[in-house]
Amino acid sequence: MGKKQLSLYTINMKYVRDLHKVDDKVQSVSPQIHKSNRPFVGVVMIVENKQYCIPLDSPKEKHLGMKNDIDFSKIIVEGKVLGVLNINNMIPVDSDLITKIDLRPNQSDGPKEVFYKNLCRKELDWIQKHAVQITAKANRLYGIITSGKATRKLSDRCLDFGKLEAVLLKWKEKQK
Repeated sequence: MGKKQLSLYTINMKYVRDLHKVDDKVQSVSPQIHKSNRPFVGVVMIVENKQYCIPLDSPKEKHLGMKNDIDFSKIIVEGKVLGVLNINNMIPVDSDLITKIDLRPNQSDGPKEVFYKNLCRKELDWIQKHAVQITAKANRLYGIITSGKATRKLSDRCLDFGKLEAVLLKWKEKQK
């Protein structure tokens, strides 16, 4: 039996905004700060028997000096940092809130779309190869944060997973 193929997903923007209202460390998609066109893109993994989306981000200058840690992973391909996984910013999701990104090229794609899809495929290949380690980090981080055993520094970098799970439960209740 083969490994389950991972995919990249976008997350319902209204849901992300509701999460941001509860924990302002949630990656913003607010139009007030000119981020409404930026989708919340990530890979969905199982953390403590729940679906969590770990955000994928473009590498910033600050990321280049950062070390891989329990809450952060650089996606390095052929010696180049292509992206980063902010495990500390993972959010709980439900199947109704995520939309799989189609990374197959098509004729209507312009040069920017082709470049983005190729980049995403390279990042996803790396994530697939490191899925066991990423999932282990995410589960370990979740356990440390939710048990209250995190250092202040780590706790300050991470989202409040319990509060965010409560928002997800409210969303699920509204769907019934």
